[in-house]
Amino acid sequence: MQKKRQNKDLVELQSLIDAHFECRKKEEEELLGLKDRIEKRRYERAEQQRVRAEKDKERQARREAERQRKEEADAHWKAEAEAKKKMTLSSMGSGYSSHLQKVEQKRGKKQTEREKKKKIMSERCKPLNVDGFSEDNLREKANELWEWLHDLEAIKYDHCEKLTRQRYEVVSLRNRIDELQKQ
Repeated sequence: MQKKRQNKDLVELQSLIDAHFECRKKEEEELLGLKDRIEKRRYERAEQQRVRAEKDKERQARREAERQRKEEADAHWKAEAEAKKKMTLSSMGSGYSSHLQKVEQKRGKKQTEREKKKKIMSERCKPLNVDGFSEDNLREKANELWEWLHDLEAIKYDHCEKLTRQRYEVVSLRNRIDELQKQ
């Protein structure tokens, strides 16, 4: 009887071992399949990113060419307009030459304002140099930029809310003034 029990336990143990190895073999096959799918997806993603990068470069080149073309057209148009103004003013007489000087001074102020704006923008918008960064460094940089953008958005939101509150106060004060004037 004891021998029968041992044989039964041995058979049961052998069947459990066989089931375990079969289950393990299936899991290994699934794992290999998953690894293959992951590699395939990585390759596809890399290919998509390469294509996207090429498209972005083309788009940037088109934008740059369009911007340069517009700048050249604007400069040409401004030069023609200046020439026409000078011709018109010189034909009208010397009384208008002082007006021309005032216009030139205003234009100079605008250019200095533009220069100030460009300087401020160059200080705030530093070039993003990520060549040679590891994936972790890129993640850190992305998080840093995201937090900076989040802070700017918060500041923008605060200013917008302040502006709407001030507008509301101005409108309500104007209404009170109108009511007081009527009385």
